[in-house]
Amino acid sequence: MVALSPPPSRQQQLVRDAATELLDPLGRSLAAAVQWWELPELAGAGPGDWAMAGDGWPVAVVGEGPPLLLLHGFDSCFLEFRRLVPLLAQEHQLVIPDLFGFGFTPRPAGAAYNPQAVLAHLEAVLARIRQTSQGPIGLIGASMGGSVAVELARRQSEAIDRLLLLAPAGLTGRPMPVPPLLDALGVRFLAQAGVRRGLCRSAFADPDRDVGPAELEIASLHLASPGWAQALGAFARSGGFAGCGNPLPPQPLQVLWGKEDRILRPPQKRAALALLGDRVQELDACGHLPHIDQPAAVAQAWQQLRDRQP
Repeated sequence: MVALSPPPSRQQQLVRDAATELLDPLGRSLAAAVQWWELPELAGAGPGDWAMAGDGWPVAVVGEGPPLLLLHGFDSCFLEFRRLVPLLAQEHQLVIPDLFGFGFTPRPAGAAYNPQAVLAHLEAVLARIRQTSQGPIGLIGASMGGSVAVELARRQSEAIDRLLLLAPAGLTGRPMPVPPLLDALGVRFLAQAGVRRGLCRSAFADPDRDVGPAELEIASLHLASPGWAQALGAFARSGGFAGCGNPLPPQPLQVLWGKEDRILRPPQKRAALALLGDRVQELDACGHLPHIDQPAAVAQAWQQLRDRQP
């Protein structure tokens, strides 16, 4: 008898459908590049049996060359990088995981959804990358992914050789855990179509020009993943990533920030700029998502950072 393959999980089916049905052709192409990695290194890394989720972990892999790891922001997914991928894939193997508890990752009921679990998952991703590439790994992190990148670079200084941060969130301040009940209210608020539309528009420098059905579709697609609300609420109760920039990691580091960023409040941005100093380059006509508003500028900044001697 021929063994039948198990049916795809709900999150796997969402990604498969995205590869053929998304309005954005770059999004379709990136969704088609998703692999589902087994990460046995996660066994014992956290409470419950979350490390042994049987569906695998979604990782988009595109291109050839030295590995470059890309990390998305809060309540987002790998599709954030759809416009940047074609500009970097000719010179790098791009590895774009969904962060643990976000995007289309499995969300087992016994898991801890907090920064420690996010970093444990990424360390397992790095271990998988290093099975086939022993050279240095580049790192790009956007918004909350910028703080995740800084934490990961400190923990994995031998593996990661340089970082590009895009409008990083969480480098300063302190964790602010959301009290029980309020986290559930916040998640229900974020699930409303009008709220997501408003947040999506706020992320762009020129929303009237750039935010249409294709952008709104991608901004909300992952909400259909099983456990989205529960995992997001648990992450909010943990306090998330905050105060991650002190001390900054020792690797070469560059930061891009949009002058029209309306997501991060001015006091947050001022504190981050004071910490980062001359590492920051501000981009005109750019909002909170440089890799979407100005992907060519991001690609150029990465190429300059990559070629800079340490």
